[in-house]
Amino acid sequence: MRLALFEPDIPQNTGTLIRTAACLGIGLDVIEPCGFVWSDKALKRSGLDYTALASVTRHADWAAFQAARPVESRLVLLTTGADMPYTAFRFAAQDILLLGRESAGVPQEVHEAADARLLIPMAPGARSLNMALSGAMVLGEALRQTNGFPQADGPKEEPENG
Repeated sequence: MRLALFEPDIPQNTGTLIRTAACLGIGLDVIEPCGFVWSDKALKRSGLDYTALASVTRHADWAAFQAARPVESRLVLLTTGADMPYTAFRFAAQDILLLGRESAGVPQEVHEAADARLLIPMAPGARSLNMALSGAMVLGEALRQTNGFPQADGPKEEPENG
């Protein structure tokens, strides 16, 4: 399972998803160009010290990402332009969950390249959720379905009430 960000605009969202990827042990692909200067300073606030723990691959553009993508992977696009809710989709461990640019989504060629297009059901009148939140929601369901969450080291001890 991987997350992929198509030309992200907001460093805080990218940093949040870097932290999410590090904590859940999945890879993250960033398809450039980004709408911000890629730097530790831009990503530090939301990514904290997790950027060193994350497996992040940066791709110069869409073509470079497509060329590097494993043939067995499915590209699953999260988009408000889909008909199928993510909760009705059967995820596979090799899926790549693709999130579009915050300001513009993805171009038509990316829509056409996707193996599946999914949406998050929302209340009437709502346009969209935050990109990082959307990615985390759908990733959680995908990892649940594929038993892909990291294994816990064992039960945590509860503090004594005193």
